Amino acid sequence: MSLKNKLNRLKPHLKSTEKEKPSAAPTPASTAIPYLEEWSNSHVTPYFFDNDYCLVREVTYPLTFQHGKYSFQQLFTAVQLWNEMKVNHPLSAVGHTPEELFFFDTETTGLGGGAGNTIFLLGHARVTNDHVTVKQHILPHPGAEIPLYQSFLESVDYKTLVTYNGRAFDWPQVKTRHTLIREHVPKLPDFGHFDLFHAARRMWKHKLEKLKLSIVEKEVLGVTREDDIPGFLAPMIYFDFLETKNPHGLLGVIKHNEVDILSLITLYIHLSFQLLRLDQQQTSTETFEVGKWFAALGHSSQAKEAFTDLLTEDNEDALKAMHALAFEYKRSKEWEQAVQLWEKVAEGGIPLLQIEACVELAKIFEHRLKSIDKAIYYTEKAKQAKKSGGNQSEDPFFLEIEKRLLRLMKKQKAKIS
Repeated sequence: MSLKNKLNRLKPHLKSTEKEKPSAAPTPASTAIPYLEEWSNSHVTPYFFDNDYCLVREVTYPLTFQHGKYSFQQLFTAVQLWNEMKVNHPLSAVGHTPEELFFFDTETTGLGGGAGNTIFLLGHARVTNDHVTVKQHILPHPGAEIPLYQSFLESVDYKTLVTYNGRAFDWPQVKTRHTLIREHVPKLPDFGHFDLFHAARRMWKHKLEKLKLSIVEKEVLGVTREDDIPGFLAPMIYFDFLETKNPHGLLGVIKHNEVDILSLITLYIHLSFQLLRLDQQQTSTETFEVGKWFAALGHSSQAKEAFTDLLTEDNEDALKAMHALAFEYKRSKEWEQAVQLWEKVAEGGIPLLQIEACVELAKIFEHRLKSIDKAIYYTEKAKQAKKSGGNQSEDPFFLEIEKRLLRLMKKQKAKIS
């Protein structure tokens, strides 16, 4: 075969060096969509782009709609109070309006990351002055990711993502899939991020063994799901849909995703009310966790307020709050207030708190209040409490207590002589 004939045979396989012009979007009449009537009955319409289509579902709720403990209009209260409080907190909506929050969740073909995992449903909600709009973008077949992301990115004009474990899973997965088609669709916007999973874990790990959103919904938010499809079945149902094109099962997954998104709104309201101390049913443990969170962020006034509210309680949380409040007074160099609290903890606290309180008292009396006798007293008290826990010969903390005691005894002896 001549070289010319070989080149002619290869020509159809060579990529054109000319930039392809975008083809006209097909009209509904030119694209057969299976079960279109069933889709339409469920508020789903086709979105056409780049010679293909995806499906988009849109439903609205009034702000008075009650989802669990709260109506959606209470989001405006939460956001307003964050803006009035002006505290730097990971969930603070200061500088935001409710309309700028982007409540977002996905459904995927698997739980792993990487390019092998496909997002087949992108769902999000927006709260406006008179209603909540839930919009879901559905992948009808694996080759339709360009219209899927085009329709999704046309809707994204928000300031902050609100997700449940979205920082670790949902949004990184969006970025991965977007990379594969980024030449054909708008770029991903930059966002702030409220990940409510981490907040829920901080607030309720003491009472919930598992922190799946469905469990938090039931045990904390008062959300009841009816005829819900478990999330782990979603990939199998989607693969069945790809084979049969019948939307019946997939519509159940779509409803599951819708409830997830609505629960993000309720959960953000509830967490905000917990942190802003507006929840009249807040437990003492939740109040303590709020105080700990603010203390960890360096917001001493908010931490002190939460801990102080627990001092009238007659439970373990009151002693823990007393101990934590003493640390706040120590940080602000209010030594007398810290001593008063730690002396109570040293007498009535649980063993670990007693030991820590005694050590802190020894430090203050030695270095701040200049009372070697009391420093020795509380160091010996810490040593005895630590001894009751068993063999301490290899315990670094016990050895540190002994070292402190020896130093104090030398100081006392030098003072006497």
